[in-house]
Amino acid sequence: MERAEEKRPLRRSPTEKPPFTLSQIKKAIPPHCFDRSLLRSFSYVVLDLLFAALFLYFAVAIIPKLPPGLVLAAWPLYWILQGCVLTGVWVIAHECGHHAFSDSSLLDDVVGLVLHSVLLVPYFSWKYSHRRHHSNTGSIDRDEVFVPKRKSAVPWLTKYLNNPPGRVLTLAITLTLGWPLYLAFNVSGRPYPRFACHFDPHGPIFSDRERSQVVISDAGLMAVSYVLYRIAAGYGFWWLVRVYGVPLLIVNGWLVLITYLQHTHPSLPHYDSGEWDWLRGALATVDRDYGLLNKVFHNITDTHVAHHLFSTMPHYHAMEATQAIKPVLGEYYQFDGTPLLKAMWREARECIYVEPDEGSRKKGVFWYRNKL
Repeated sequence: MERAEEKRPLRRSPTEKPPFTLSQIKKAIPPHCFDRSLLRSFSYVVLDLLFAALFLYFAVAIIPKLPPGLVLAAWPLYWILQGCVLTGVWVIAHECGHHAFSDSSLLDDVVGLVLHSVLLVPYFSWKYSHRRHHSNTGSIDRDEVFVPKRKSAVPWLTKYLNNPPGRVLTLAITLTLGWPLYLAFNVSGRPYPRFACHFDPHGPIFSDRERSQVVISDAGLMAVSYVLYRIAAGYGFWWLVRVYGVPLLIVNGWLVLITYLQHTHPSLPHYDSGEWDWLRGALATVDRDYGLLNKVFHNITDTHVAHHLFSTMPHYHAMEATQAIKPVLGEYYQFDGTPLLKAMWREARECIYVEPDEGSRKKGVFWYRNKL
C-alpha cells in the first residue's frame, strides 16, 4: 500500500520550537518498544550470517561449476545479495554501538567489535564519533558527518561539477570511496583544528578516556587484515576481491547512501549554534522507503526519525514506535517515498550548500541551495 506521505509535495520542516517535549513523545510509544531482548537480537545476527554463509557457498561451490555465460551473470548477483545482507550485519553492529542490542554494554561492545571489524570498521572509533553525531544532529557547527557547507566555503571546483556529468562523477566517488575517506581523512566530517582520523587514538575526534578503546578497534582491524592476507596468500588476491572485496564495496556504498539520504533533503533545516537545540536537530532527518530492503537493512532506512529520538531502542520495535510518534510529531515528522535513484539525483542537484533565507529574521536557520 502506498504511504500517504508519498503523495505530499516536498515541504519544509517547521523550525519553530516544537509544541511537544521529548518526554511527551516517549509517552506515546508503548513501553515494550524500549525492551531489549538478547535472544531476539541474536536471532537477527544468526539469520544474517546464515544468509551470508549461503551466498558464500554459492560463490565458492556453485559459480565455478556454471557455464561461462552464466558465470558472468552469477558473480554480480552474488555481489549484490551478499552486499545487501552484510549491510544488515553492519546495521546490527551499529545498534551495538548505541547499546540497543542487549542490556549488557559489555556484550554489546564485544558483538559490535567482532561484526564491525570483519567489515573493516573501527568499532569504538566510529561509535564515539557517531555518538557525537547523535548529540549534535542538524548543527552546522558541531555535527559530525555530511555537514553541509555555507556558500562561502564551497570549494571552487564545485561549480564545474554542478552538471549531469559532474554529478555522476561526484556520486560515483562518494559511493565507492566516501566511507574510507571519511574514516581516514574526515572527508565530509566536521572541521577540526588539526588532522582528524578514526584510526588515530590521539586525534582530535576522541577524548582521553576513549583513546584506549580506539587502540582496541585498530587491533581488531589488524587481526582481520592478517586473516585476509592469509586468505589471499592461499586462494589468490583476485579470489579475495571477488568473494569479499566487491561485497564490502557494496556495503560501504549502501551505508554512505543511506546516511546521505537520511540527512540531505531540500526540506531539512540546519541550525547554527545560536539557534540549534537538541530536539529540533534530532527532528532534522527524514525517513525513506527502500522497499524490500527496509527489512534487509533492519528498518534503519524508514525509522530513522525514531532512531534519532531514542537511539537505544532495538530496531525490531522501531516501526511500531514510528507509527506511535507520528501523530505527536505532526508536521515535524518527515518522510519521503521518492524512488532511491530519483532521490539521490535530486539531492545531488538541489543540495549543494546551505544559507539562511534572504530577508528572514531567523539568520541561524539554514536551508539547502543549488545556485552557485
